Amino acid sequence: EPAGDSKVAATGYSFPSGHTTLATANYGTSFVWLKDKHKKLAYFCIFMILLTGFSRNWLGVHTPQDVLVGLCHTSLLIFLAGKFSKKFSGNEKALDRFTIAGVVLTVLSLIYVVYKPYPMDYIDGVLIVDPQAMMNDFYKAVGEVLALLLASYLDRHYIHYEIPKGHRLLPILSFVGFMIIYTWKELFAPATLVAALGAHWGNLISRFLLVFFGVAIWPQIITKVCREDDNK
Repeated sequence: EPAGDSKVAATGYSFPSGHTTLATANYGTSFVWLKDKHKKLAYFCIFMILLTGFSRNWLGVHTPQDVLVGLCHTSLLIFLAGKFSKKFSGNEKALDRFTIAGVVLTVLSLIYVVYKPYPMDYIDGVLIVDPQAMMNDFYKAVGEVLALLLASYLDRHYIHYEIPKGHRLLPILSFVGFMIIYTWKELFAPATLVAALGAHWGNLISRFLLVFFGVAIWPQIITKVCREDDNK
């Protein structure tokens, strides 16, 4: 039996586990990045993935199958992304073609999700799951992916961001950027774009702006501030 108000507050279908998928994506990529230089921190990331998956079963909001599929398919994507990165790193023409293909596939996937048939099951005249409400998460994902594709293109060709590792201002700048993104996501976007444009397109545009800011705009601000501090 799901704990608390999980059934009412759920924002999507249960398969696969969204929390496990996101935890694996975030902590899994961090593990790959840290495993050679910071092994203890890297293995802590693995612990967090397992803890997240366990919590979903413990709270009764997912089956083991939901968790395992979320873990496995995201781990596979991380592995493939690593191979892809090594093979095509520096090949700008190939990367640009993949960017275009990514945009096309993302748009096609949105069309599919919007127009595919959904089960319309009722209990005592009440619709159990509203497909329109369940689409909100996908609209968010589409906005995020499109922003990531555009921002990565701009970074490869124009921005060329490099993390100023060890700079004394990097922690505070990272925290400020996180708070701007968090505040936009939790407060301003729902009260502005989502309220004005609706849950579908409002979420898509707000998440596009969120990711684009985090990947293409804020890194430039970090670079500029760190350079100005070095020149003092």
